Amino acid sequence: MTEFFELLKYTIPALVVFAASYFTLKSYLDAHYRDLSMQKKIEAQKLTLPVRLQAYERLILLCDRITLPNLLLRIRSSAMTVAELRGALMIAISQEFDHNTSQQLYVSDTLWQIISIAKSDSMTLVTKASEGLEDSAPDEQLINRLFSALDQLGNVTSVQMAQNAIRTEAGNLF
Repeated sequence: MTEFFELLKYTIPALVVFAASYFTLKSYLDAHYRDLSMQKKIEAQKLTLPVRLQAYERLILLCDRITLPNLLLRIRSSAMTVAELRGALMIAISQEFDHNTSQQLYVSDTLWQIISIAKSDSMTLVTKASEGLEDSAPDEQLINRLFSALDQLGNVTSVQMAQNAIRTEAGNLF
């Protein structure tokens, strides 16, 4: 029995020292791991932040380029018909959007859906404005209907809402 107590006399302090060493070392290594993870995250942000900001810039430019007044300034040429202008507007909106689809990698899914809706709404506005017009009619008829529809919408177009959403999400980076 005394041998058992002698064994306990050496084993218990050794276990206490082991447990204290284990938990101290574990705490140190956990803190070191958190520091390394934080450093990696900071380094990754240094690399991705400029790319994400560039994506937001390109998406703002996309929205600006698919607003109907800006499209009309770029697309319209003299003596166009309703059909030609409608086709040119639809192609321009689609091409602008398609040219920037890779930017969805850098923005939230919600923001990308908002931008997709803005593109669809712009195309729908062109389509609805051209309904009832003869394809061979002068393009001024379509332009008048487009501006009339924009006046009815006021300052709440889906493109403007998309621009606001882009600014909000980009602002959340800081």
